[in-house]
Order: sequence, then C-alpha cells, then structure tokens
Amino acid sequence: MKKVFVSGCYDMLHSGHVAFFEEAATLGDLYVGIGSDKTINELKARKTINNDQERLYMVKALKTVKDAWINQGSGIIDFLEEIKQLKPDIFFVNTDGHSSVKEELCKELGIEYVVSKRVPHGNLPSRSTTALREECKIPYRIDLAGGWLDQPNVSELYAGSVLTICIEPDYEFNDRSGMSTSSRKKAIELWQVDIPSGNKEKLAKTLFCFENPPGTKYVSGSQDALGLVMPGLNKFHYTGNFWPSEIETKLDNDLLDWLEQRLWLVPLYPRHDNYDVLSNTNITPENVKKLSEAALDCWKAINNKDTKSFGKALTRSFEAQITMYPNMISNDILEILEKYKDSVHGWKISGAGGGGYLIFVSEQPVNNAIQIRIRRS
Repeated sequence: MKKVFVSGCYDMLHSGHVAFFEEAATLGDLYVGIGSDKTINELKARKTINNDQERLYMVKALKTVKDAWINQGSGIIDFLEEIKQLKPDIFFVNTDGHSSVKEELCKELGIEYVVSKRVPHGNLPSRSTTALREECKIPYRIDLAGGWLDQPNVSELYAGSVLTICIEPDYEFNDRSGMSTSSRKKAIELWQVDIPSGNKEKLAKTLFCFENPPGTKYVSGSQDALGLVMPGLNKFHYTGNFWPSEIETKLDNDLLDWLEQRLWLVPLYPRHDNYDVLSNTNITPENVKKLSEAALDCWKAINNKDTKSFGKALTRSFEAQITMYPNMISNDILEILEKYKDSVHGWKISGAGGGGYLIFVSEQPVNNAIQIRIRRS
C-alpha cells in the first residue's frame, strides 16, 4: 500500500474531517500529523477547543487512520521532520489547506501532491470547525481596491475610495492574512458572537474607537472596522481623515452573486519574520492619484458587471499599492503569481508580505483556489 500523509488541526472533530480522512485513505495507508496547541495558537491567534492530546486520541481512534502523531515543528510546515521520516508517496490536502510552500516541499522530496475539494459524505451537510465555533459568526473583510487610502497621510495627497466586501467566515483565515483578523478579534472581544443589530456606521465607529484608544501609536485604518460591520460591497471615500466622508453600499443579490462567482483565493505562505510594510515607502500625490483612479474604475466595472474591466482595474489598484509600498510583495509571491497571470483577468493580494491570499478575477475555476460568500445582511 502507498503511504498517504495529511496534516492539520482537527479540532472539534466532525463529519467533514471524517469524510476528508476517508477520501485520503482510498489512496493508501493514511498517516495524520496534528498541529500542536502552540502551533495553532501561533497561526490562528486562538486556543483550540480540544487540546492536542485529546485531538490525537480521537484521530487515532478512526478506522481509516493507520497512525497519527503531534507534529513537533511550528508554522505552516510544522510537519517537516515527520514527513522526511515517514517518506509518504502522497501528501493530501483540501483546497483551503493548499499552500505553494507545501507543494514546493513535495517537489523537493519527490512526493505526489494531491489537492481535493471539500466533499461531505452522502447526504450529510458540509462541515468545518470554523462554522461550529460560536464566535465565527463575526465576518471577515476583503479590501478589493484602494487600500491605504484610509490612512490620512495617503488620502490627504489625493482623495479616493477603498472598496471592501464583507465575507462570511466559512474558512478560518490565518492571523495577519489581510482579512482584517486583528479588527475581527477586537469585534469578538466587544460583541462575542456576531455583529449586533443597529446603525452599522455607528457600530463600525464603536469598533474603530475600541481598537484604537487614545495614545495608539499606529491607528488601524477605518476600512477594517467598516468592512467587517457593513454587509455587502462598500465604497468608503477618504479625504485626508481617518473616517470616510461618504459611504456607498451595494446589497443587490444579483450583483453580489456575480462578484462571488468571479473571485478566487489561493493561499500564500506565512509572512516572514521581522516584516515591515511601512519601510521604503514611496507615497507621492501622483502615485496616490493612480490608486484612487484605479479604485474608481474598479467600482464602475463591478457595477457594470464587466469582468475584464474589473480584473484590469483590480490589477492597476494593486500595482499602485506596491509602487507606494514595495514591501507588500516579495519575489516568492511574484513567482507564484506568474503561474496564474495568463489564465485570469486580474489579481491582487490580501495582506502584505505573505500570510494572506492571492485574489484572482476569473470567469473560470482557478486551480487550487477557494471561493467566498459575501454577507448580505
């Protein structure tokens, strides 16, 4: 029998995990590496519900599992020593567990890399640990275009808008992934389980003030709080202040369906240590103007449901960002991007310097990518 290796958290063991193990086990004897409590806390910025010894006990009890252990390393490749010792024939991952770093490691070690989509067993519902966690009802957000214009030192040079979408937490995005995870943690601390009812702009302002109390050295942009709290697609216009002067929201189901169907996310490796996005900046009126104009073109293209124009404007916005903040991207990310550029209409990254996702605009499925759901209300 071939050796099949999988690795993950497997907290709050559910039918989705079992179905994943069953599918992997059809390819050979299944070996499972389990992330330690310390590793999960580093990657997800939260504690596990079940500690690693409990998780190990439950996984080893499954009939499809040949053997299991707690990975001794750290980070996204916490299983490095274990996989070298096991020498599996196949490394099996879900689309949301895919990473170019894992794929490259398998090439180096001569291991077949297989990516599978989440497929629930029989008529059972699709399950994820995230969906079972009470606090996961609080959404994440993606900034599509114009990011950095919510900083006064940027928009005071040339006014412009930031476009965001509020997304349902179907996946547990890693900490510092560009999905507003830091603001989301503050929202959980403030509201526990979900965004409360009431005036959304006032709630966003409450979250913004809670995250940035008096004396805060680096004030988080308000698009983070606004993007989390306000559902749908939003355009926040900034004119040199922390708070936008205008807010425009789109909640039309047809438009949001159209947008969901064209956005694809490919995971990136974790951010490098000692990373500083604010060094070596090149913030000038001319560069800010390019960012502002690209964001406006992106807004128009989305509302016109023009996929090609949307992709081009998204890419222009991203290029304007990295002109001002070169450290947002690295050669490693550019190498991954090159594999996709010819088959999609546009691209950007969430986050900066790694840890987030490559975001593509495409009318066709993108290899090894996941899709998101936009919160409607």
